[in-house]
Amino acid sequence: MTKTRETGPTGSEAEKAPAAADAKAKKAAADAKAKKAEEAAVEAAEVATNEATSAEKAHERAQQATNAELSAQIAELQPFAVLQQELAAKQQLVDTLYLNEVSWAGVLLDVSRVIPDDSYLTNLTGQITAPTGTQVGAVPVEGGTTTLIGNVTFSGVARETQTIASWLTRLEQIRGWVNPWVNNAQENAEFSRIYTFDGGIDLTPDAATERGRGEGRRT
Repeated sequence: MTKTRETGPTGSEAEKAPAAADAKAKKAAADAKAKKAEEAAVEAAEVATNEATSAEKAHERAQQATNAELSAQIAELQPFAVLQQELAAKQQLVDTLYLNEVSWAGVLLDVSRVIPDDSYLTNLTGQITAPTGTQVGAVPVEGGTTTLIGNVTFSGVARETQTIASWLTRLEQIRGWVNPWVNNAQENAEFSRIYTFDGGIDLTPDAATERGRGEGRRT
């Protein structure tokens, strides 16, 4: 029977063993370091996420506070908005009441300026047909159409028919006065050349006062 002789590690193998152990130790240390670094990174990410969440919540709280402050300011101003609406409604009512207003004192003054010397009036009556702004239908005038707001009628006495014709022409020289007419002109006595006449003239919005035309309103 052949006997096997047991032998120990050779010199080369003995030298390699410490190196392998050292490499294994270094690898273990590197793995531990990498794991620690990974854990640190995860922890840092969690901290950053928490900080971002906290910042968002802080911003949200600040925005809520700002919104609450603005809401309070709006609530304080609400009564003034209501008052402004009431004032606007009242102003609109006033404007409606004055719409198409005519100064009858001004009408008399205008008549005195244009009536011919050889004539005089025995009666003058004025009326507004659209006192609240309800416009009368448009009627034709020279150069187009216009809207009438009223009229002035009159009776008078004039020397000769030419004086009456001159009176009608002069009436149209007044702002807002259109469509002058004469219903009749009757000679008082044969060959007297004295005529009693009656007629009238229409008024357009231009004949109204400034506030009657809606101008110069306070805002």
